[in-house]
Amino acid sequence: MAGITDSRLPAPFNKSTESFELIAQGAESLLYRTTFLSSSQPAALKVRPEKKWRHPTLDKRLTRARILAEARVLVKLSGEGIVAGGGGRKVKDPKKDDVGVGGMRRCVPKVLGLDWEQGWMVTEWIEGKTVKEAIYGASKARVEEDEGRVEELKALLGKMGEVVGKLHACGVVHGDLTTSNMMLRPRTSENSTRSNSLDGDILLIDFGLATQSHSDEDRAVDLYVLERAFGSTHPKEEELFGTVLEAYANGEESGMKGKAGKVAVRRLEDVRMRGRKKSMLG
Repeated sequence: MAGITDSRLPAPFNKSTESFELIAQGAESLLYRTTFLSSSQPAALKVRPEKKWRHPTLDKRLTRARILAEARVLVKLSGEGIVAGGGGRKVKDPKKDDVGVGGMRRCVPKVLGLDWEQGWMVTEWIEGKTVKEAIYGASKARVEEDEGRVEELKALLGKMGEVVGKLHACGVVHGDLTTSNMMLRPRTSENSTRSNSLDGDILLIDFGLATQSHSDEDRAVDLYVLERAFGSTHPKEEELFGTVLEAYANGEESGMKGKAGKVAVRRLEDVRMRGRKKSMLG
């Protein structure tokens, strides 16, 4: 992509003939859609530009630490790049009920490459739309009497709860759970052409603030962030958020099904109370 974005691309992308479409720009990073290694491999390029206002040595250390931390979390969750042993380089396949290493395969993007010195990381491109966009579309299409649409929305929220449960059971908290950081990937090409379809698989993206933790407190805070973000982004659907928590603690596909999930949801109430107290005190 020509223009001002070219000057912000690090090596080797600043000399590439491939196109770069700026998708999002935040305080810390830029996100481009491009291809990687092959024109048939669509990819997401995340760039952490140099911060001129920060000391160069500190800036390099922070960039390196943040890129490596995000990459390690994604590699752990996807299971990609894990050596199986026996002298081979085969990727370790997770067992059906394995929610440890590789327990989130097909639920997070794969890491394709990175360079912490130049400040970039490339992951696979996830086709589809954000869950935020999907819920907005469903909200516009839905009428009060459309019970089928409500059930379809509840099914989507249930999948949200289950995928967050899988994440937490793997020992990772996201740090920025919002419907903008969840992708709904259609299962068929037919679904992809239906603008209001809520069918598909949910994948989590943007692990820039993720940490590895098994703490019930950290899990509850993660849920609280999602709850607050959901209420402010989707006020019409806020009353249905309980479906997310129910699936998190009891869903068949949730790694937190059972005692662990119930403990985290109970801890969520403590976090809510602290949040309300903080709001009252200002």
